[in-house]
Amino acid sequence: MTKKTDKVEDPARPAGEKDKKATQQTKKTSSKAKKPKQEGKKIEVKDPEEEVKIEKEGKKEKEKKEKTDKEKYEEVNDKYLRLAAEYDNYRKRTLKERMELTKTAGEDILVNILPVIDDFERALGSMDQAKEIDAVKEGIQLIYNKFKEFLKQRGVKEIEAKEKDFDTDVHEAITKIPAPDEKLKGKVVDVIEKGYYLHEKVIRFSKVVIGE
Repeated sequence: MTKKTDKVEDPARPAGEKDKKATQQTKKTSSKAKKPKQEGKKIEVKDPEEEVKIEKEGKKEKEKKEKTDKEKYEEVNDKYLRLAAEYDNYRKRTLKERMELTKTAGEDILVNILPVIDDFERALGSMDQAKEIDAVKEGIQLIYNKFKEFLKQRGVKEIEAKEKDFDTDVHEAITKIPAPDEKLKGKVVDVIEKGYYLHEKVIRFSKVVIGE
């Protein structure tokens, strides 16, 4: 019969090493004891069909958003193209109107000046048969007044010059002569050619003689 022999410790092994081994075994036992049991825990199992459905809905939402951005881009681009086309049409139309206006700019003036020419022709035709000079003078005066009224209606106004202070903005000095009166020194003594405004703009300077 074999006797159970007790484990004989090695007297040569240090005491600290034996304590360290015992401590490690104690920690292992404690960690196993502290590990909670997962009894009764409900584990959720996802339905593969539901996951596919959610994924498809996400893709649709993304595609819808992308489509909306594309539509916005197309809308902005369409507005830009329309605006560019409208501006090009406006530019061409304006250029055409400007060219036509340049060609016919004096049409209104010429049409309204024709009656004055008719009056002059009638006056010239009656001069050969006229026996009284006063009647001829009166006819010419009427034509002159009619023409002045026509110019006035078109905004043409005579520049007053005689016996006025010399003004380089509206007067052009032709020559200087001794002033016939002390009051006329530095003023316009005579008008060689009348000047005119067109709506407050000088279209012809008055050619004048200055007294000194």
